Amino acid sequence: MTKNSFYLLLLISVLFTSCIPVKDLWYLQDKNNSGEQNTVAAVESKPYRLQVNDVLSINIKAIDPKLVSIFNTTDEQSSSGGESPSSLYFDGFTVDDHGNIRMPILGEINVIGYTLEEVRIRIEKKLLEEYFKSEANIFVTVKLAGFRYTINGEVGSTGTKTLFQERVNVMEAIANSGDITTVGNRKAVTIIRQTPTGVQMNEIDLTDANVMKSPYYYLQPNDYIYVKPLKQKTWGTGQTGIQSIGTIITLLSLATTVYLIIKS
Repeated sequence: MTKNSFYLLLLISVLFTSCIPVKDLWYLQDKNNSGEQNTVAAVESKPYRLQVNDVLSINIKAIDPKLVSIFNTTDEQSSSGGESPSSLYFDGFTVDDHGNIRMPILGEINVIGYTLEEVRIRIEKKLLEEYFKSEANIFVTVKLAGFRYTINGEVGSTGTKTLFQERVNVMEAIANSGDITTVGNRKAVTIIRQTPTGVQMNEIDLTDANVMKSPYYYLQPNDYIYVKPLKQKTWGTGQTGIQSIGTIITLLSLATTVYLIIKS
């Protein structure tokens, strides 16, 4: 093998190893190579069970709004126009370190480990047993004051995010954070989840369509998402072929300059 052939082979090798393959950037691929469009059924996510520091939005309605106004933190007129994120935080009910929320008149109610539906039933039952008759047509709604998650790593915008919807999947969360960067590892996205029994951690592959079957595909409030960098980022040779060629030309120019200085 001649010296020129060796350098050419070295150049081609560097280009192929430093560039990021398209398959590493493509979400939800059919890796079974079936050639057919498959329908992937998502795993039914388990109901979220409340934890310490969750903030609840609780609204109580009746045929006569005046009957239940004392139980609400906001009046009927202000809440009908929609609540802002800041008002939900300040007017909501925070689960304290003992797992309780403190409501007007009703006092402390333990909600730790309960689902939103179970909390709604408890409040409604307490109201009917102690304060109202069934003819009052009490209507109670209990929601989380925003779906909060934290994302870090190779994404467009890191930090703690809040979405005002009941269910959020990992693709929506990433899209809301500016997508994964070119040097982000879509095959190893880590989900860290705090549960009443402890912390769970799992890696999911977003390039595989079967990720929608994972119980971690749909997030739970307060999940932490971490996107690892690819090796190409640490190599610093470039993310595309053109960037790699530019890096190689720069290195060759530097080497040539040093050689000429030493030779002179």
